[in-house]
Amino acid sequence: MAEDVKGHDVAGLSDHALSILAFAAYHRLVSGERVTSVIRRDGAGHEADPEGVKELEARGLATAGETEIDLGAAAQEAVETLVAALRGAVGR
Repeated sequence: MAEDVKGHDVAGLSDHALSILAFAAYHRLVSGERVTSVIRRDGAGHEADPEGVKELEARGLATAGETEIDLGAAAQEAVETLVAALRGAVGR
């Protein structure tokens, strides 16, 4: 089972929840820095998947405000794992 020291489980996340972590992984790749939050609503019509937001919150992996999603430690680690997997897929 994939979990952090606080026991927040990331195993079996839906594609809805993964879409939010993938968005965070994009920002991680572009910035080169650890991502601790992502935009939930940008005011221009773009919005994080509502079901994914609910799932991350229900699992204790994130806290969502009106416009931002704060990622907890386990979600941040999952983003790092996604980035490593992407790099590994292209031989890096």
